[in-house]
Amino acid sequence: MNYIWEVVGRQPTGQQPSSADTVQKLCDRVASSTLLEDRRDAVRALKSLSKKYRMEVGTMAMDHLVRILQSDRTDTEILGYALDTLYNIVCSDEEEEPDDSEEESQQKQEDDLGAQFSEKFIGEPDNITLLLTLLEEFDFHVRWPGVKLLTALLKSQCAPVQSIVLVSPMGVSRLMDLLADSREVIRNDGLLLLQQLTKGNTAIQKIVAFENAFERLLEIIKEEGSSDGGIVVEDCLLLLLNLLKNNSSNQNFFKEGSYIQKMKPWFEVGDDNSGWSAQKVTNLHLMLQLVRVMVSPVNAPGATASCQKAMFQCGLLQQLCTILMATGVPADILTETINTVSEVIRGSEVNQDYFASVNAPSNPPRPAIVVLLMSMVNERQPFVLRCAVLYCFQCFLYKNHKGQGEIVATLLPSTIDASSISAGQLLCGGLFSADSLSNWCAAVALAHALQDNLTQKEQLLRVQLATSLGKPPVSLLQQCTNILSQGDKLERRGSRVQTKVGLLMLLCTWITNCPIAVMHFLHNQDNVPFLTAQISENQGEDERLVQGLCALLLGICIYYNDNSLENYTKEKLKQLIEKRIGKENFVEKLGFITKHELYSRAAQKPQPIFSAPEHMLFDHEFTKLIKELEGMITKAVLKSSEEEKKEEEVKKTLEQHDSIITQYNALIREQDGQIHELKEQVSSLSSQSEMLQNTVTQQLSQIQQHKDQYNILKLKLGKDAPVNGLQTEEQSQLREQLEDLQRQHQRLQTQLTERDALITGLKAEVTPSTDRSSSDVTELQRELEDLRAQLQSQSAEITELQRENQELLRASHATGSEVGVCEELESRLSAQTAEAQKLKEEVQALLQRKEVMEKELSSASSSAAILETEKSQLQHELQESKKEQDDLLMLLADQDQKILSLRHRLKALGETIEDEDDLDARDQFDDDDDDEEECDA
Repeated sequence: MNYIWEVVGRQPTGQQPSSADTVQKLCDRVASSTLLEDRRDAVRALKSLSKKYRMEVGTMAMDHLVRILQSDRTDTEILGYALDTLYNIVCSDEEEEPDDSEEESQQKQEDDLGAQFSEKFIGEPDNITLLLTLLEEFDFHVRWPGVKLLTALLKSQCAPVQSIVLVSPMGVSRLMDLLADSREVIRNDGLLLLQQLTKGNTAIQKIVAFENAFERLLEIIKEEGSSDGGIVVEDCLLLLLNLLKNNSSNQNFFKEGSYIQKMKPWFEVGDDNSGWSAQKVTNLHLMLQLVRVMVSPVNAPGATASCQKAMFQCGLLQQLCTILMATGVPADILTETINTVSEVIRGSEVNQDYFASVNAPSNPPRPAIVVLLMSMVNERQPFVLRCAVLYCFQCFLYKNHKGQGEIVATLLPSTIDASSISAGQLLCGGLFSADSLSNWCAAVALAHALQDNLTQKEQLLRVQLATSLGKPPVSLLQQCTNILSQGDKLERRGSRVQTKVGLLMLLCTWITNCPIAVMHFLHNQDNVPFLTAQISENQGEDERLVQGLCALLLGICIYYNDNSLENYTKEKLKQLIEKRIGKENFVEKLGFITKHELYSRAAQKPQPIFSAPEHMLFDHEFTKLIKELEGMITKAVLKSSEEEKKEEEVKKTLEQHDSIITQYNALIREQDGQIHELKEQVSSLSSQSEMLQNTVTQQLSQIQQHKDQYNILKLKLGKDAPVNGLQTEEQSQLREQLEDLQRQHQRLQTQLTERDALITGLKAEVTPSTDRSSSDVTELQRELEDLRAQLQSQSAEITELQRENQELLRASHATGSEVGVCEELESRLSAQTAEAQKLKEEVQALLQRKEVMEKELSSASSSAAILETEKSQLQHELQESKKEQDDLLMLLADQDQKILSLRHRLKALGETIEDEDDLDARDQFDDDDDDEEECDA
């Protein structure tokens, strides 16, 4: 205190100033001092007063302390003092003992100064941003109090601080750097900070996870000794639970990162499991909870299944089963392990099969399921352990028809082994024991062996029980109804409501959707009177639930009744309800089930969690069955016989419609397959067409190149040929060759005539076909267009031949000695021209005939077989036409070659062969010379 007076500036004499005055003077010193040392001393004095005079320091000094954090960033010592002072202001005194009075404690929470100062501090969001910036300072005296201050603010005002941190640039990343600090105290407090930061905020949880939090936390757990570690391991596990619980994105990231495999070493236990420390029990309990978070039934089914598969593949399930069968394991760890194994195998066929093969280390070895059921029906075992075993058995049978069959098989006469204890024997023993909790657990377990399995419901009807010596055996179904009707014995047992509820749940599950079981139940003449008597009685609050379940059982007998028993048909049972109970009263009693408080609790989660044994009344799967059946039974009871007949007719009509729809669906699927095949064929033909088009384009380009080369060679030969005159012998040879060409031309004419006849024949074959489809008409049109193009090409080639022969005529005309030969050539070429013109006229006539044929074929349609036959014939004939056209092209090419040879020979004989332009120029020159001679004369 003397130090404080020295800072304030005077010694204590006589009457000392109040705490408010002292704090005010220190605040003035902080605000007005120019020297850093003075401000530092004043802040240190405020720190020493902040715990005792929290109200005064928080009210007057908070703003000054924030300004210190903003202005004196270079001095780490004053920053540490300021942060410590703010921490003392906003942090509640944890060492203070709470008041005994509840009202005073509530008033204290309402007036908590820490919450008020925290709200004031975060009222300016820049303060949180400033605090995040200060955490980057590596100095211990700044970073550690900064971490503690931010943690205290999160505890007091979690949601507002989370919002500010979330929008701060690199805010979460700065806090994640605390886990990498080499100083353990900062790292450990950083874990506590991240625990508070990630509570209930999915966005921050995702950011922390993607900042490599999983890898770092698992490393810390390994460094600290895993389950044998201390409080740091517990903090890491709590943070992991925050990140993974109800966060599917982080769960998927955890699985995809192969972190499940790194959890396996946590559960390695030795032979001697005695003397576990409390911290190890806590750590292992949290580790088991972490496994359950990954395979929780509330997760998405696909995510749960993938995690279950990963746990089996890495050996984690095997390790958990080892703990399950180990000796000396604490009871709470054993209970949590059973719950964990339950959810790891729930709905996973592979995991369920493995669990069925696990044996306890006993002599002789017994299946783990049998050992667990022995604990469930043993009334000396802890209640939570019995609930866990029941949950494990339910998860083992969940969607496991194979396991259900194995359990029911142990009850059948042909499979009972008297030398060993089976699961079925234990369930029957628990079902008829004096302990009502064992009755209920065994009934629920047996009901799960029948859940959604019609085969096992029918098989269980074969089970016979020996009640006493000298009496015939009775069926299991009959024994259950006998116990229900023997109310006096149940009274002597106590807790008769729990036993009745369990047996009624078993019977309802058994006969649901099983007309044979309904018939067996109704065959006993005492069952229906007992149910109607129970429903119609006016009993207490506890018995109203039994009345509702009896109404449900009777309603199932009506809804799933196949009218095989004459005395208990649907209509007679409804008449019985109307006379003995009343329809409205029946529906009211049925509706009481869903209104029960314990029904709502059981419907929330699959795991049976009850605060006390007497609250153990409803099973989760049974609540779903009630929700499904209640509406249907109500309608079935309230409907009249006429309405039922109408509904049956409607059902029959719907069934007929469904069958028709099924047929149409099959037809549509078949047509879809055909369309798919046709699309594939079209795609294949399109690709083939593209390949052929490319080939044709290449061939056309090559033909054009050859024509160009031919023209160039022709021009060169025409300019370079010597003029030597024609010899008589060569002329005769030339005439013979020309005659050969004429004969070849006539042969071509004959072939063209035959082609015309072929096309006429095609027309004659196609015209009578009145069933030809439009697609074939299009194909025929395309083929006729190809013929037209081919004929035009022939005409063009003949025209080219005519032009070349005319050039030969002009060349021969220039020589005086071969005028006759040239005239003969000219006449022959004229004849060829006429023949070419005739061919053109024939082509035109063919085109006209094609148009007429197109008009005739436009209205035709045909069957598939005729189409295929005619199409193949046309394709065959088209191929023959193409071959003949190729032959014609070859003959024309030979003609060109022979003409070219004749020109060469003419040049060799000395005849000058010139172009038309050169001949015209020469004629003009001769005419000019004649004019000049006339002028001279």
